[in-house]
Amino acid sequence: MCTSKLRALVIFLTISISATTMTRNAFGANTPNAKPQGALSARVIRQVRHELATLPYYGVFDWLQFEVRADNTVVLHGQVVKPTTKSDAEARVKDVDGVSNVVNQIEVLPLSPQDDRLRRALYRKLYGNDSPLFRYAVQAIPSIHIIVKNGHATLKGVVANKGDAQLAYLRARGVPGLFDVKNELQLESEMPQ
Repeated sequence: MCTSKLRALVIFLTISISATTMTRNAFGANTPNAKPQGALSARVIRQVRHELATLPYYGVFDWLQFEVRADNTVVLHGQVVKPTTKSDAEARVKDVDGVSNVVNQIEVLPLSPQDDRLRRALYRKLYGNDSPLFRYAVQAIPSIHIIVKNGHATLKGVVANKGDAQLAYLRARGVPGLFDVKNELQLESEMPQ
């Protein structure tokens, strides 16, 4: 895949901005609703995706996703290392034309020197010069995101194939000090166009 196409795909997909139209029923469970109301909702989805992708402190140790409900309410989800990333995401999305309301459910990960050490170790293990996954690191926002909370790691993002997803998981498991690793990496071929 050419570099510009992969870069566009990474910007489109790495923040896992799963923009689905959902509503909540009386019991709080997510239930699919009708498709967005035409071009307005499609434009809102594109603009929200763009605003989140261009947050100044959004990086490899953060994960953001959102959903757009039928009434153009945007619900933000994910985990971030810095509280400012959470507040900046909400402020930016509120300014998007057509967004009626923003529900911010982004979790700020706890401050922990041990988790910071694990993040750095995972980054070096996955993206080091000797790693076959190095090609994912040369993008503005690397497509494999590393979320560490209380010694537990989760790999999220998009990779080219199952081999890369498995390799990332195996390399992450080799980092000492981790309690466990979850592999939530998705394949490019399984992502919507």
